Amino acid sequence: MNKTDRMLAIVLELQRKEVVRAEDLAAVFETSVRTIYRDIQALSEAGVPVVGATGQGYSLMKGYFLPPVSFTAEEAVTLLIGTDFIEQRFDTEYGDRASAAGRKIEAVLPADVRENASRIRQSVLLLNTSKDRLQGQEKDYIGQIRRAILEQRKISFGYTKARQEADGSHRSVRTAWPYGLVLNRGAWTLVAWCELRQEVRHFRLSRMLELTVLEQPFQTPAGFDFQAYQPEDDRSIIVRIRVDSAIADQAVESGNYYLEAAEDRADGRHMTFRVRQPEELLQWVLGWGAGAVVLEPETLRKLVREEAARMLERY
Repeated sequence: MNKTDRMLAIVLELQRKEVVRAEDLAAVFETSVRTIYRDIQALSEAGVPVVGATGQGYSLMKGYFLPPVSFTAEEAVTLLIGTDFIEQRFDTEYGDRASAAGRKIEAVLPADVRENASRIRQSVLLLNTSKDRLQGQEKDYIGQIRRAILEQRKISFGYTKARQEADGSHRSVRTAWPYGLVLNRGAWTLVAWCELRQEVRHFRLSRMLELTVLEQPFQTPAGFDFQAYQPEDDRSIIVRIRVDSAIADQAVESGNYYLEAAEDRADGRHMTFRVRQPEELLQWVLGWGAGAVVLEPETLRKLVREEAARMLERY
């Protein structure tokens, strides 16, 4: 951060808080206390009414504001929750920028709006559950992919899949042209042209390994609009599963991506799924134990029996 940006940020910090110590400002801007002293002196010489109190810190003269931004409390909360979301779900660089943006928004709010916004914000909680928590590696990958998209550079990565490749392995190495990132049900997915498959494919970041941004450039195809892109739905296999009434609500609330419909009947809840391969639901079915029964197709029923037999051998 250059001196000009830092001085503006110091003013915003002083507007956001009643009193700020030089040591705290130095920690926020990762500089020395002596540098903060010089910045405060420069601000005073430029006409910013900074007041210093020995042993307490610095504050702005009452009534001094930068040009106002008129937000209602509700508008301010919307923006601040947005910065919270980005801090949780994006890479570290964007997370830091979101945190800085949140401080700037708070700084320009009038005191009464800031207080109301703070109360409303404290009543709203974004839970980052174990189901959708962004792991450190994924955060790093988001940052790398975002930069690769901006610079139009290819990426290379290992990718693991539930289904085996032709050689019997579950992992392959891909070179891809990154077009965009999608956050769907808590999971980040990359939409990219895959050189191995020679088509646009979707890659879960949680399944990527050893991602590298290459020096090779790529060109997005003329006419490709990521915002308007609609992937072809190739889920052609219908799966029907009956779950016991005691776990019916939990089964639906689990939010399975492939679920199409659910209907309560006398013998339990009948759930209909649409998948590419029956194996995609194997672990989900097994997770409910005897409470879930595959009605069709027979291929999935066979997979469940075989897996149950292997489990029995271990006990």
